[in-house]
Amino acid sequence: MANVHLITQGCSSNLRESEIMTGLLQNSGYEIVNDENDAEVNVVNICTVKGDTTALREIRRLKKSNPNKKLIVAGCITESIVPKIKQIDENISFVNTHNFGKISAVVENFLNGTILELLDKKYEQKVNLPSVRKNPVVGIVPILNGCNYFCTFCSTKLVKGKLFSYPMYAIRQDVKEHLKAGCREIWVTSNDTGAYMVEQGGKQRLVELLEQILSVPIDFKLRLGMLNPGNTMPILNELIEAYKHPKMFKFLHIPIQSGNNEILKLMNRQYKAEDFIKVVEAFRKEIPEITISTDIIVGFPSETEQQFEDSLNLLKKIKPDVLNLSRYAAREGTIAAKMKQLATNTLKDRSRMMTKIYKEIALSNNKKWVGWQGKILIDEKGKNDSWVGRNYCYKPVVIKGDFKLGDEIQVKITDATSFDLRGEMWN
Repeated sequence: MANVHLITQGCSSNLRESEIMTGLLQNSGYEIVNDENDAEVNVVNICTVKGDTTALREIRRLKKSNPNKKLIVAGCITESIVPKIKQIDENISFVNTHNFGKISAVVENFLNGTILELLDKKYEQKVNLPSVRKNPVVGIVPILNGCNYFCTFCSTKLVKGKLFSYPMYAIRQDVKEHLKAGCREIWVTSNDTGAYMVEQGGKQRLVELLEQILSVPIDFKLRLGMLNPGNTMPILNELIEAYKHPKMFKFLHIPIQSGNNEILKLMNRQYKAEDFIKVVEAFRKEIPEITISTDIIVGFPSETEQQFEDSLNLLKKIKPDVLNLSRYAAREGTIAAKMKQLATNTLKDRSRMMTKIYKEIALSNNKKWVGWQGKILIDEKGKNDSWVGRNYCYKPVVIKGDFKLGDEIQVKITDATSFDLRGEMWN
């Protein structure tokens, strides 16, 4: 059988789909190799949420470095990117996020000279499938497909389609399988975890799902993925109580996108900045040390200096531990792409200004952990012979020593940067 190499871009959901494609290909007899030069077929699982540029750059690189190898493009494939990819090479097969379960058939047909384009939308469960984990101690569990929002700047709805939640029993079983295989962390993921089951009668059942997962009688930690403020408000109190469970990482990812209500309305975000602040303050009141992660877009079409200033003021008020900052980039097919765009220099200036303020905030937040003693779970190999572990608030702790993935060790925090904590063994 042929050798296949997979390359993954984007979020944890994309990573999970690559893990599943790897498992399906192995079950079909294909050899998975770590080097693209050793493969007969390269599969690139692309992300287009932030535009086409990164995906197209990677496809061009692969074709230039390995012009005679077969290439399959998988993942979040928009209608607009397909002709751009075909301009690079007409002999490319496509299998989108809705059809990735057919990856073995796509590879087989390609090797036999048949190019397939599986780009239709289907709504199927993406749990309890064969997989090979990228990280043996982290189990990624998707709970739904699609999105309940239709933001004017985002292509997610165009790619993923309507909301489709997976059954609770199937998700719990998927969690159990990950844990039986040795995982110590479970990442519950989706485009908006707060929207779980909204399409099935309007009732949000995320808290009920968390209770089902947390009841699995095995020692592990659970990291909850992104929640939009609009879908968090109706379940706020119940969600905070769920977060108090000892298995929950005290880590909240809740994107604001802008600190100005007029811009939020243009974005069609369906909440106000005050709602976001209410959620964060409510969590911090009950769990003061919780790690807050948020997303902000600078330079959305028509954003004025004062509206940008509102985002800066919100940043200073909330003081998030993690900021995913994006300069606005138009996505083909979205409403915002048709709006009047701001100058590139304006986006760069605002990005630099916000980044500087954020780094100061993050460093101040992290320095508060210096002197802390407690357990961390080693879940990542670091640079320069270091390891990265996570404490109960999902704070990354860099430490050196003779460890392995999955080790739980006692540490003392001795230093901090804007992005992590630095620790040493502590008995």
